[in-house]
Amino acid sequence: QIQPVESGGALVQSGGSLRLSCYVSGNIFSFYEMGWYRQVPGKERELVARITSDGDINYDDSVKDRFTISRDNAKNNLYLQMDRLKPEDTAVYYCNRVTGWRYAWGQGTLVTVSS
Repeated sequence: QIQPVESGGALVQSGGSLRLSCYVSGNIFSFYEMGWYRQVPGKERELVARITSDGDINYDDSVKDRFTISRDNAKNNLYLQMDRLKPEDTAVYYCNRVTGWRYAWGQGTLVTVSS
């Protein structure tokens, strides 16, 4: 089964920046809308940014104007540029499809924002 591989998480101070990457193997990545999700212990996984195969983008209000999602279909990569990070952005971040069937969830990448 295909499982996305997320990377780029780290410990960063409030106000700092990080760039997350996600690689999905196979030859169908470019066809699907993809998104970045995040999860903190005890809470549901939430979708924070999404991008269609054509490049249409939508953000959750909590990250709008601070995060930028992008994709490189030639490399099967999804990215999340995270600026002006806040302590409440601390979470494990995952990538996956947004609609229909999902890939198996990856390990995620941990982002910790210190105040």
